[in-house]
Amino acid sequence: MPQLDTSTWLVTIIAMILTLFALIQLKFHKYSYPSNPTPKTLKPTSFPSPWETKWTKIYSPLLLPQQ
Repeated sequence: MPQLDTSTWLVTIIAMILTLFALIQLKFHKYSYPSNPTPKTLKPTSFPSPWETKWTKIYSPLLLPQQ
């Protein structure tokens, strides 16, 4: 049974990695990014909670009258 010639694998793998790198660079190069992005000013929004408008009372079992 003949041996598998693996002497060209290193060259093939390096060429594949370089080709993928070049293709990815070309893919990213076609997008235009802003040179100096500025943050947006976000106004805080508050959502009304139902417990903010009415009185709620918490009863502790120790504070209830003895029966």
